[in-house]
Amino acid sequence: MVKNPDGVLSGYLSSEGIDWKFLPPRAPNFGGLWEAGVKSVKHHLKRVVGNSKLTFEEFLTVTTQIEGILNSLPLVPLTTDIEDLNALTPAHFLIGRPINSIVEPNLFEIPECRLKIWQKLTKMIQIIWKRWSNDYFCNLQQRGKRFFDKNNVRIGDLVVIKEENMAVCNWPLGRIVELFPGNDNKIRVVGVKTQKGFFKRPISKVCLLPIEKL
Repeated sequence: MVKNPDGVLSGYLSSEGIDWKFLPPRAPNFGGLWEAGVKSVKHHLKRVVGNSKLTFEEFLTVTTQIEGILNSLPLVPLTTDIEDLNALTPAHFLIGRPINSIVEPNLFEIPECRLKIWQKLTKMIQIIWKRWSNDYFCNLQQRGKRFFDKNNVRIGDLVVIKEENMAVCNWPLGRIVELFPGNDNKIRVVGVKTQKGFFKRPISKVCLLPIEKL
């Protein structure tokens, strides 16, 4: 048993050079990107769960799945190797690896009266994931629009590819390997290398990662 756990923790943080910086009270807007993500999830959680009567365990399951979604978010390339298609996520700071999830059958079109309890919870998560990821892609594209307008997209950039019916916590990633500018020299199409091969995509279907290169 550790006699002074607070002292051990503070000693470790000091030796690692970790300095905590807290937001001022009642100012979530200071959090920027992550607080915006939390706000968006709360918005969809309220509308999807609504007046559904869930037990504590069922609600805990839903919120834990949502936590996994938020911690699966790709932030920056994991390495500078152009062949590496992996991204750093919040989960790397928590568990040292990306979040893994089991791909469940799509339950959108199945009435709830035909679903078991676990399937009902899975359907809730799938709806929240779809709505939140669509909102998130729209925000990324609005934020990254200036990069495309300024012709700053570069070969080797890691991007998230917007696909239909993405599985929960599944972020298709790819590297830009070719640029296709229009007659006005603005980039409208890019060639992307993914784990499944090479694809051409319009810029409306790809998003720069949320954290810019330093």
